[in-house]
Amino acid sequence: MSELATLARPYAEAVFKRAKESGNSAEWSEKLAFLSAIMQDDGLSVIVNNPKVDNEKLTQLMQDICQDQLEGESLNFLKLLIENGRLEFAPQIAELFEKYKAEDEGYIEVDVITAYALTKAEEQSFATSLKKKLNKHVNINSSVDSSLIGGFLVKAGDSVIDGSISGQLQQLAKRI
Repeated sequence: MSELATLARPYAEAVFKRAKESGNSAEWSEKLAFLSAIMQDDGLSVIVNNPKVDNEKLTQLMQDICQDQLEGESLNFLKLLIENGRLEFAPQIAELFEKYKAEDEGYIEVDVITAYALTKAEEQSFATSLKKKLNKHVNINSSVDSSLIGGFLVKAGDSVIDGSISGQLQQLAKRI
């Protein structure tokens, strides 16, 4: 994944810079999410990675697929990715773009994994606590993993807070 991120980073940075200049980050976010979604189709990735499919045919195919979703600069960006053989990195580019956008707008995406589903009040409480700790606005993406037994696992950027029972048991096992 790190190699893919390294190859995708210049494109994500360039798109983010352009989106910031033109003031349409939300629009770029939608377009990159769309491009990312279609590139995750296995059938399409086979075509994209096939050396027998030339850039002209691939460009026409992608334009047919995208139709009204991409136009102007976003269509030019698609053509640039195809020309440089980087179309397969669209999901990584979209992910990096969202990170740059979040950082610029002063919020962070946080994954909260719990053993049981959180109520809205619990989610709000988590968000308030994390906002104080991280000094950023927090968008919580919550999910359930019953293997945690109890507690929670929080992933915010490169930070991980393991407050799960299974994590505590693993720590205890290491100490013993």
